[in-house]
Amino acid sequence: MAGKVWNSEIWKTWDKHGKNDFLKLIKHLFKEGNAAEWRRGLYELISNGIHGNIKKDNVIATLSEVTNIDWAIPSAIVDIFTLIDAEVHTEDRNNFYYIVKESEKVLTDRIIKERLEIETLQDVGTLKNRSFQTKFIKVKTKLYYKQRKFNLFREESEGYSKLIVELNQERPESEVASTLEIVKSLIGYFNLDPNRVLDILLETFENRSEADAFFIPLIRSYMSDQQVLCEVLGFKYSSTINATPFSLQKLTALMLQHSVIQLDDMLPWLVPDDETIIKEHEQAMKQAKEYVRKLSIISTKDKEEVPEEKENPQAKYASNQKFGLCEALLEIGAWEVTQALFSRLPEHCFTDQRPIALALCKMIQALIEPVYRKYCIISPKLQGRKIPPLKNSLAPKPICSLEEIHDQLLPMLIVLGPNLHHDPILLYKVMRLCHAAIKQCPLDANKQPVDKNSTLYYDVLTILDVALLPSLSFMDCNCCVAEELWNILKYYPYQNRYCLYARWKNDTPLQHAALLRKRADAQKKIKSIMKRVSKETIKPVGRSIGKLTHSSPGVLFDYVLIQIQLYDNLIGPVVDSLKYLTNISYDVLGYCLVEALAGADRDRFKHDGTSLLQYVANQLKAQKSLDLLILKEIVQKMAGIEAAEEMTADQLDAMAGGDLLKNEAGYFSQVRNTKKSSQRLKEALAEHDLAVALCLLMAQQKHCVVYRETDKSHLKLVGKLYDQCQDTLVQFGTFLGSTMTVDEYVERLPSIHSMLQDNHIHADVAFFLARPMFAHAINIKYDALRKADPNYKKMSSAIKQAKYAEAAQAVMAPVAQSVRPLHPLKVWEDISPQFLVTFWSLSMYDLYVPVESYQREINKLKQLAIQAADSKDMNASKGKKEQERYTTLIEKLQDEKRKQEEHVEKVFAYLRQEKDSWFLSRSAKSAKNETITQFLQLCLFPRCTFTTVDAMYCAKFVHTIHSLKTANFSTLLCYDRLFCDITYSVTSCTENEANRYGRFLCAMLETVMRWHSERAIFDKECSNYPGFVTKFRVSNQFSEANDMVGFENYRHVCHKWHYKITKAIVVCLDSKDYVQIRNSLIILIKILPHFPVLSKLSQILERKVDKVKEEERGQRQDLHILATSYSGQLKARTPCMIRESDFHHVGDKAGKTQDTSNNDTVEKVSNGITSKEISNGDTRTEKENKDQREKRTVNQAHQ
Repeated sequence: MAGKVWNSEIWKTWDKHGKNDFLKLIKHLFKEGNAAEWRRGLYELISNGIHGNIKKDNVIATLSEVTNIDWAIPSAIVDIFTLIDAEVHTEDRNNFYYIVKESEKVLTDRIIKERLEIETLQDVGTLKNRSFQTKFIKVKTKLYYKQRKFNLFREESEGYSKLIVELNQERPESEVASTLEIVKSLIGYFNLDPNRVLDILLETFENRSEADAFFIPLIRSYMSDQQVLCEVLGFKYSSTINATPFSLQKLTALMLQHSVIQLDDMLPWLVPDDETIIKEHEQAMKQAKEYVRKLSIISTKDKEEVPEEKENPQAKYASNQKFGLCEALLEIGAWEVTQALFSRLPEHCFTDQRPIALALCKMIQALIEPVYRKYCIISPKLQGRKIPPLKNSLAPKPICSLEEIHDQLLPMLIVLGPNLHHDPILLYKVMRLCHAAIKQCPLDANKQPVDKNSTLYYDVLTILDVALLPSLSFMDCNCCVAEELWNILKYYPYQNRYCLYARWKNDTPLQHAALLRKRADAQKKIKSIMKRVSKETIKPVGRSIGKLTHSSPGVLFDYVLIQIQLYDNLIGPVVDSLKYLTNISYDVLGYCLVEALAGADRDRFKHDGTSLLQYVANQLKAQKSLDLLILKEIVQKMAGIEAAEEMTADQLDAMAGGDLLKNEAGYFSQVRNTKKSSQRLKEALAEHDLAVALCLLMAQQKHCVVYRETDKSHLKLVGKLYDQCQDTLVQFGTFLGSTMTVDEYVERLPSIHSMLQDNHIHADVAFFLARPMFAHAINIKYDALRKADPNYKKMSSAIKQAKYAEAAQAVMAPVAQSVRPLHPLKVWEDISPQFLVTFWSLSMYDLYVPVESYQREINKLKQLAIQAADSKDMNASKGKKEQERYTTLIEKLQDEKRKQEEHVEKVFAYLRQEKDSWFLSRSAKSAKNETITQFLQLCLFPRCTFTTVDAMYCAKFVHTIHSLKTANFSTLLCYDRLFCDITYSVTSCTENEANRYGRFLCAMLETVMRWHSERAIFDKECSNYPGFVTKFRVSNQFSEANDMVGFENYRHVCHKWHYKITKAIVVCLDSKDYVQIRNSLIILIKILPHFPVLSKLSQILERKVDKVKEEERGQRQDLHILATSYSGQLKARTPCMIRESDFHHVGDKAGKTQDTSNNDTVEKVSNGITSKEISNGDTRTEKENKDQREKRTVNQAHQ
């Protein structure tokens, strides 16, 4: 800036306009307050005058004008003279002297003599007397270096005696001035040393510290120089280094509190210095870490090492004068000075000393007394011991309201930290205050404060973090403190609680040496306890674990979880021993479980449930589905709903019934009373809106897992992940449907349109979740229509069915409209949206009443009732109660059966009304191709692999369409498309889907083989049905409008289907591909009751399976086991196999001729060996001439 403002142009053009420019700049800079620049300008002016760039007289004249601007400028000019005097060379000094001499006209003589050196003043001529220097030296020596002599004999006794007597009299504050005059007179009369008088004054104050109101103003009046006071006090401290009396510390604290001396002036006199204290603090932390390390080492030495002699902490504390001063400051309530002292050393360095922590606790006790008595007194009759307030007027004011906690109590507790445990009474009081404070904060549904400006909610959170939870680690076996803490923690959401637990367990011990040692001791104890865990020691070990978890749950559960992962036989005993835990221990256990599951360093292929559920949801958001096992187990244990796939035929039949039949006969494990636990699970899900979120995330993840997995991922693993998503989704959806009321379910779940369009959920999942909503809406509409009729109580069944059909139409019509945009318009040319919605909205419960299952279960209950009545093991009253319970169950089952029968009748009435609008008639070709294609693609294939019950439903629905004589639907063509080439369907299935697909094929084959078994059955159920009208010939057109498939022709087609299934299975078994072989074997096991039935095909399959069995021995063991299982079952059915001639009529020419006129070739099967050839129409119903060719080919295969 100087180079830009004060450039050489000003001095070169001084006489023309430079002077004016200079004065303008000086005035401008002075107004701006730029002192540095205008001082620089004056310096440049005088310097240029000395060096001759400007005339000296011009400089004098300019300085004269400048001094008129402000009174501060003359002082600045003299300072510049002093600066130039030190740097000007000899040849320019005459010019300098001239300017200074002439400046005396505009500057005062006093300021020049005060600032300039005596030699310069003499050279300038301001001082003319040469003896001035000599006189100046003499006066200076007399003032500063000459000591005053005192009569030590005269002061020895009487003067000091009178002084001590005067200072120890009881005097009011008003007599400070008179006392000071007496002290002065004693000093003067007895010629006393003022420094020794000050020492006596301080010593008297030290012994009468309660009279601070008198001595503080007296000392301040006697000696105003704080440095002198600190020197005298410092001398006292230096003479008492080993054992500084607390009275001296208190004296210093009082003087610091009243600002008689300053902390920065006093601390240099105290020992040890700050660096020594910091090193000792760091050394204590290193020793604690070494202590932890040594505890984790397993020693192999024969003799134990002699422990090192520990230093005496009391002696060490007594020799630290800064610690003593800190304790004294807290004793008198000098909080502001104490904070300044705390800031000079590492955090908690002072409060880790027990006396200092206790002094701070004592001060806090006095401060919180008013607010504690206001909010936390249990009963007016139980007042307890009252804590007197701090007597010092400069101490912090007592806390009278909860709002004052933030400014007064919180800083103290942050400094105190875990050392709050030294005063258990104060610990309890702080917890009760926090409980009262959090209760004063209105919380919303998510446990967040309604008033965002209120700090109480977060203040309590901070106190829990820095003081309460760490202090609990020192409270050995104190479950009362733990429960009191839980009463505060339960008001916070699990996110806050888990954050607190993480810091308590992992971070806080690293800041406190004592806490680190305490954690190490807890680890040592739990290691010792875990060595004794067994089934026989559950009770004593459980109590020991419970006691240890009261104070250190995080450390304990970390070790326990590691052990049970290494030794799974410990799981049972450990779980049994956890019955002795407190609420906070259970909550910490939940956190430790989540932490263990989420640990990035763990190979995972291998109390509040909300947090676990949220963890699963977060994992799904991150597109990780491995932890769905947690959700699966939670739902099974708490709600009793299994994700079972391997059901028996009886169980599968029972799953078509009502809820009671499902519970009684549909599950493997005995369904215990899960009403309370399932309700708790429902509430936990509802509290954080996780119910719908988990459903949607699982549905998205199910399809995401297939496409997200990389090429490196094994196909078997991808399939397992997909199955896990699917099974858990079905289990969870079933739980929601059975636990929530229908109103809750409808309220929480998105609409079907929203799921399909907005959430991109596939139709199978969307309709699975929405199905209960449809049934509820239809029932509400039906009740409304029924009750609108005045005679609704006497309404006939036909009218009820009509009303139900009307209600279903009203409810499902909007749903049908909502699915239209999901598929191209061409789709709706073959099937109607109403049909699609009807298929997906119904369930097995709507189509079929499992009468046999109901009757079987009723008979079983009747037998149990008889046994209960005749039992001699129970008393009569108990037996009667059991009998009544079984009778009630029977009545409920009978009522449930009756209701289901009525419901099925109403559903079928609705279906009969709607069936004619399902399939649109365009042409026979369309009926042959597109209609069945859309039905398979949009309906059967997605749903038949969704669940086992859905697989049975699909087979039942196809039969229902047929039995309803639905127009434009070819039953024969549908079966043909299903059976003719199952290779791709088998290949694309996961393991569980293969099980379901096998169930579906088995159910379809059951129907096919029932029609095949007898002509009477076929004529009754198939003849004159539209599903068997389509018999295509070479022209691809109908020969007659009502041409029917006869019984023998149908048996020929059945033979072809069996052959096609065999061909597809053989292709899969020969493929060497793991998935194809596994799925084909699974499907063969499932369809074994109805396939194979032909001995030739059975032999072909047997040879193929035996080949797989041998090839996979010692290789892919699971395939070997599957092949062995199927081979054994197939051989057991050998006596049931029939010849081809018994299966269908075999013509004479069929076995002798071979059609070679067509380029189409088929897959030839001979001696179990196949060669793959291409055949047009393998997946469609073939022309009649091709049927003959297929029959001949099969005959050749038999030869």
